[in-house]
Amino acid sequence: MEKQPSGMENVTSYAQEKDKKEPLFRLIKRDVLPKRKIVLIYAIAIVASLLLSSVICSLFSSKNPVAFFVALFDGALGSSRRIWLLLQDTALLLGVAVALVPAFKMKFWNLGGNGQILVGALAAISCMFYLGGKMPDALLIPLMVVASILAGAVWGVLPAIFKALFGTNESLFTLMLNYIAAGLVSMFITIWVKSGSGVLVPIEHGNFPELFGSKYLLTVLVFFALAALMYVYLKYTKHGYEIAVVGDSPNTAKYIGIDVKRVIIRTMIISGALAGVVGLFLAGNIHHTVSTATANNMGFTAIMATWLAAFNPLVMMGTCFFIIFISRGMVEVRGSFNFTNDSIANIVIGLVYFCVIACSFFITYKVVFRKSGARVAKRNRTKGEER
Repeated sequence: MEKQPSGMENVTSYAQEKDKKEPLFRLIKRDVLPKRKIVLIYAIAIVASLLLSSVICSLFSSKNPVAFFVALFDGALGSSRRIWLLLQDTALLLGVAVALVPAFKMKFWNLGGNGQILVGALAAISCMFYLGGKMPDALLIPLMVVASILAGAVWGVLPAIFKALFGTNESLFTLMLNYIAAGLVSMFITIWVKSGSGVLVPIEHGNFPELFGSKYLLTVLVFFALAALMYVYLKYTKHGYEIAVVGDSPNTAKYIGIDVKRVIIRTMIISGALAGVVGLFLAGNIHHTVSTATANNMGFTAIMATWLAAFNPLVMMGTCFFIIFISRGMVEVRGSFNFTNDSIANIVIGLVYFCVIACSFFITYKVVFRKSGARVAKRNRTKGEER
C-alpha cells in the first residue's frame, strides 16, 4: 500500500517550493540609527578608506604610508594660504550645494549647476567688460550682483517651466543647458578676444573689496551665511514646508491646496539664482575672468555633498569641507609621491568617496538573506516530535 505523505512532509515540500520563488537576499530599510552611531560609522569608513589609500600609494612609490598622511594634511593645511584656499573652495562648493538642495528636496533633479554657475559668471564679466572704467566700482559691483542673480535664475527657471507645464524630464533639460551655457561663454570670449587665443585676460575693474585685508574672507562668510539661511528657510518657513510636501507627494500637495507648479517654478528660481551667485564670486572675487572651465564641475561634485548630508544645509558644511580637504590634499600627495599623472590620485579620491557613499547606503538599508524554508520546516518538525 502506497504511503501517504505526512503533514510535516507537506510543509517541507511547501517550504522548498517557496525557497525557489523567494530571492536569495533583499534590501529593507533600517530603523533610524542614533546620530552618535551614524557619526561613528562614517568616521570608521573615512579612516579605513584613508588607510587603504595610503597602502595603495605606497605600493606605487618608494614612500611609506605615513608619508601619505603627512602629504595629505600638508597639502590642505600646510600653510596659512593653503588653509584660506581650503576654506574658500569649501565655501564655493557649499554655495553650489545650497543652490541645489531646495530643488533636490522637492525631488527636482537639477543637474544644471555648472551651467547656472557659468551664466552667472558670464553676466558678471559682461558688466566688468563693457562698463568697467565707465562707472565707479561702487555702482558696478551691485550691477554685477543683480546681473548674475538674474542670469542664474533664468537658467534655473527654464527647465522648471517646462517641467511644471509640460512634464518634461528635468534631468535631461538641466544637463543640456550646461552645454548651452558653455557655448555662450565660448561665443562671448571669441567676440571679446580679438587675438584668437581664446583666453580672456583678468579684468581690473569691478573686483570685490577685501575684508580685513583678506581676499578670501568675504567668500567664506557669504556662503556659510547662505547655508545657515537655507537651513532656516527649509525647516521653519511656509515655502520650506511646501517644498517638502511636493517632494514627498505632489498629489498630496494638490489635495491640501498647494499650487505645485508655482512651487516648482519658485524653487528653481531660487536654486538658479544662488548658483548664479557662485558664478558672481568666481568672476568678480577670484578669477576676474571667465572660461568654460570656470565652474570646475562643482555642479556635479555638489550633488554628492548634498546627498551625503541628507539635504541638511548645516551638515553640508562638513561634507563640503571633507571633499575639498581630500581633493587639495591629494594634489600634494601626487607631487610628494612623484606620480606623473592624476590616475593614482583619482583612484584614491574615488575610493574614499566610494567608502563614504557605501557607508551611507548601509546606514539606511540592511541586507536580509533568505531563510531556508526547508530548515524552518525541519526545525518545526523537530519541535513537534519533542512534544
